[in-house]
Amino acid sequence: MSTSDLQPAQLKNWLAAVARQDGEAFRSLYDATSPKLFGFALRILVKRELAEEALQESFVSIWHNASSYQASLAAPMTWMTTIVRNKAFDILRRLDNAVEIDAENFDQDVMNAMESNQPTPIEALQISGDAKALAQCFSRLEGLHRQAIALAFYHDLSHSEVAEQLKLPIGTVKTWIRRGLERLRLCLSKLEGA
Repeated sequence: MSTSDLQPAQLKNWLAAVARQDGEAFRSLYDATSPKLFGFALRILVKRELAEEALQESFVSIWHNASSYQASLAAPMTWMTTIVRNKAFDILRRLDNAVEIDAENFDQDVMNAMESNQPTPIEALQISGDAKALAQCFSRLEGLHRQAIALAFYHDLSHSEVAEQLKLPIGTVKTWIRRGLERLRLCLSKLEGA
């Protein structure tokens, strides 16, 4: 099964089974998600062996923390991607100057976050008022519009991949994403002004 064929419901079922220490469900979850999660770790860490280490540590964490997954807070891939991102950043911090970070591969905000002793960007986002405002505005979007945006931005899918996943015409998906982002922008600007 390719990662583009994955349904959040199936991932949730596997995570629930992993929370009950089901090794077969863990294997299915790993087989289905590890290619995409490895690619994500590799983009951050550049070196294959470091990305493999981050992936291994991430799946150990997923095994031990599956019972803490809350579907109301994040999609399964978003939750697992956050774990991988945090493990990758932990590895970069641990290695400190032993790893050369190519600034051209990272935007300045990520570089600043890695050099800082402050919480990782995801940790900071989770506790910030901005995150609460975004979640509030995001929840106001229609279900399919919300799903299209989540697939595009949280799962890093192209418009055509989102259209394929939702079994909709690409033009519809592009319109939904564009309109949804505009609604988010308007909602956030209203909350900022309040």
